[in-house]
Amino acid sequence: MRFLSLIALLGTFAFTQTSLAQSPTHPDIEYAKIGDRSLRLDLYRPRSGQDKTPLIVWVHGGAWRSGSKKSVPVKHWLEHDFTIASVDYRLSGEAKFPAQIHDIKAAIRFLRSRADDFGIDSERVAVAGSSAGGHLAALVGVSNGVTDLEGTVGQCQDFRSDVGATVSFYGASNLQSILSQSTQHGLSVRVPALQLLLGGQPDDVPDLAQLASPVIHVDPSDPPLWLIHGDADPQMPIEQSVELESVYRKHNLSVEFTVIAGGKHGGEKFYTDQNLSRLAVQLLRAFHSE
Repeated sequence: MRFLSLIALLGTFAFTQTSLAQSPTHPDIEYAKIGDRSLRLDLYRPRSGQDKTPLIVWVHGGAWRSGSKKSVPVKHWLEHDFTIASVDYRLSGEAKFPAQIHDIKAAIRFLRSRADDFGIDSERVAVAGSSAGGHLAALVGVSNGVTDLEGTVGQCQDFRSDVGATVSFYGASNLQSILSQSTQHGLSVRVPALQLLLGGQPDDVPDLAQLASPVIHVDPSDPPLWLIHGDADPQMPIEQSVELESVYRKHNLSVEFTVIAGGKHGGEKFYTDQNLSRLAVQLLRAFHSE
């Protein structure tokens, strides 16, 4: 059965201002170092002070070439006793793919290595992200054990980088089809972004484009997936989420695809308290069913 929800614009469900205003409990934690380059994350702990909380690793967007860990539109999850780790990673102007995925996996390993110190449950880890971060989150979710994507960043190689759940807000899933699905505006964003990320267009570097495409790596062992995409997105074709959902279903994996009616590329309607609370409940249920 296909789980497809159309969610109307409901202005009454706004962001929780107290959550959005919350500063990191532990800011600028170095999770790895590459030469002199320090890779850092911000950790947000729920106010309840509960120990052994589930962890959400948040991956920011920005077309792989911009953005920072300061952008965390999912802080409402703190109200559901999740710890959130917002991760900075090397952007495409600094390092080409797969550096970005190597960094995120290094952050997950680091967080597992410090689970007791930070009061998190290393067995209940999810990854989530928006736009380019949604793509990277989806790739983390389906690539456990893929040598070329695991990398050797960081000092915590003895710890796992797998996750128990994945949430992708309007992310890419197939870099080989994305341009053919894009609007003219989408092409103006995506073509230069892919050039920086891959060092060429997908047709010019097909092996790398495949490696970077979550749809290629899906197998029956992958964790539950939530896809959230706007049906009026001018930048990231909704067909990208449709493709990933389809592959998940072919493998009989747990997937839910929520379509935001009138949704474009981001904005408050994706992150209402109602939407995030629903996701939080479902994530907790998925962890308990493992």
